[in-house]
Amino acid sequence: MSITTSDAPIAKPELREGFTLIDHAKGQKYDLPVLAGTEGPTVIDVQHLYGDTGYFTYDPGYMSTASCESQITFIDGEKGILRHRGYSIEELSEHSDYLEVCYLLLYGELPTAEEKAAFEHDITYHTMLHEQLHYFFRGFRRDAHPMAIMVGVVGALSAFYHESTDIHDPEQRRTATHQLIAKMPTIAAMTYKYSIGQPFVYPRNDLSYAENFLHMTFSVPSEDYRVNPVLARAMDRIFILHADHEQNASTSTVRTAGSSGANPFACVAAGIASLWGPAHGGANEAVLRMLDEIGHKDRVGEFVKRAKDKDDPFRLMGFGHRVYKNYDPRAAVLRESCHEVLAELHVDNPQLDLAIELERIALEDDYFVERKLFPNVDFYSGIILSAMGFPTSLFTVLFALARTVGWVAQWKEMIKEPAQKISRPRQIYTGYRQRPFRAIEER
Repeated sequence: MSITTSDAPIAKPELREGFTLIDHAKGQKYDLPVLAGTEGPTVIDVQHLYGDTGYFTYDPGYMSTASCESQITFIDGEKGILRHRGYSIEELSEHSDYLEVCYLLLYGELPTAEEKAAFEHDITYHTMLHEQLHYFFRGFRRDAHPMAIMVGVVGALSAFYHESTDIHDPEQRRTATHQLIAKMPTIAAMTYKYSIGQPFVYPRNDLSYAENFLHMTFSVPSEDYRVNPVLARAMDRIFILHADHEQNASTSTVRTAGSSGANPFACVAAGIASLWGPAHGGANEAVLRMLDEIGHKDRVGEFVKRAKDKDDPFRLMGFGHRVYKNYDPRAAVLRESCHEVLAELHVDNPQLDLAIELERIALEDDYFVERKLFPNVDFYSGIILSAMGFPTSLFTVLFALARTVGWVAQWKEMIKEPAQKISRPRQIYTGYRQRPFRAIEER
């Protein structure tokens, strides 16, 4: 089967009048071009700086460096904007489903009805895993962290799907992309089942992507399981909101791994390992721990006061964002889903009361407003997932599941970039100069 795509050649940024760098020590001047993308800040092109001047730039964490060109996702943190291929995350969350967003990220346009049906069919019929992978799980301890299992199993996919590892073959790239999106829910559900000692549940072709995941996660062979449509919609929305987020740590890790020519399964496994870090994928777990620590909304004022005290180590988790300096647009969508899920499950959740009180303070208190410490997407996602029955250890696994499409879309874009080179950051060396070796008896 084939899928019609509207992939356009990657457009080059507009070249504008640039800067002049003056080296007073050498008495020389160097012209640095300036490039402008469709939106966002213009950038100074320093790719020839070392060859022309003998100097590197120094930018820890790459906070002021564009590492690539991309047409996939645009973020304006100052204005609280997140768009995929030009479509706002609010509209996509309201009117699309996850697989439609996947198609958009991969192929550049929203699908027609025929294209969507073909794509959904392709994904659905790739959801089963090679049967021998069932035995692979048995090599892990039952108390292994789910993310450790995810890194291992996803990395091992290249040993089972040899027909999808030639990165220079467009058809193999397409197949690998679809396999990863399709099999990730199956792997995630099996990871959970293995940890609690329940039998694996096979995917069903008559269910939607989110429904299938919930069925594989929570059903048991001894009784029928009906997927709640409200929970399925909330799950689908969480997947949409986490599908891609530009050049974050895990995405740039996937691109870095891919720049060496590694196969896509290995690249995504590297992304999962990066996501595992608590500063990246574990923030929603930290929100729940914080709410448990606060305990009751009557104590919110006490903890807010502590958060303002620079000498107190306590921090309010789920507030502020490294990129967003305004309200995280994903948080507003999840706030609505949070109420829908808790109402459907008839859950009187004191954590939600706490969350609402914290949100009210954050939006009204001058301390938070001036510092733009608004609730982010992690603030509500943990509450939703907990109410649905997911253990906190699985939260980052769900993040990886959703983000897989972003990783493979970015990997696919990188592979097609004619100017793509192996990633090789430079450094400022601050160690010893050359020194003579001394024999061990002289040390």
